[in-house]
Amino acid sequence: MATPDDLVDDIFQPCGKLRSDAISESTADALREAIRYARTTRWEAVRSPHLFMGLLAAPDRGIHCWGDRLGADLPQLLDQFAELFHQEEGDCEPFLSLNREFLSDNVIRLLREAYLRAGRTIPVGSRPSTCSSVSSRRPIVSSRSASRRIGVTAAKLTELAVIAEQQYEKR
Repeated sequence: MATPDDLVDDIFQPCGKLRSDAISESTADALREAIRYARTTRWEAVRSPHLFMGLLAAPDRGIHCWGDRLGADLPQLLDQFAELFHQEEGDCEPFLSLNREFLSDNVIRLLREAYLRAGRTIPVGSRPSTCSSVSSRRPIVSSRSASRRIGVTAAKLTELAVIAEQQYEKR
């Protein structure tokens, strides 16, 4: 059985709330945007495409670098994803918050992986890039229809995110 000491390094408090001390301001901005896009696309939970939309809506320097390498217009890419994942059915304003119960298992895994990677690679006192989430071993968005729609594969998105993250860390 896990003790509270075992959970100290988790990104979530025992009550399920996201630990604000475990994320940077840019990550908090991206997560707030992810919630906003989950609401506007009528989903009742924040899923990985919403996390991707949040990163595009509140890009930090690392995300801008990734977008430049991709040759993408970030606002246009955001609009395409919002349109692609919009549901006609569902609550117009679902209640969502930065709590584990409103996040998909994949989003929870991505946040934990990004947190662990940032802790291993980012010097104390500096801010990790939100590219850590995009460059996860398992892509945020792997939908074939999404890849066809934007003209880039999930593998290419991930590859470019890893490069951008490495460049961000060197600065």
